[in-house]
Amino acid sequence: MAVLSQAPDSQFAFVSVAGKRARQLMSGAAPLVANPRSHKATRVAMEELSAGQLEYRTPDLDADKDKRRKD
Repeated sequence: MAVLSQAPDSQFAFVSVAGKRARQLMSGAAPLVANPRSHKATRVAMEELSAGQLEYRTPDLDADKDKRRKD
């Protein structure tokens, strides 16, 4: 798995990562940006992700393909 800190190119991945972070914020996590432009957890999560403040993992698809070929 690769650990990334830049916003994903895929809209699905962006929404997925931002959604998970929004749930953390709603559970009481502190925002990672100094002065968020909004109070809403989803907007803060999107701002954090766009600013490169979040680290997230993506599956390593090439390794999975190689593993399947060996089996």
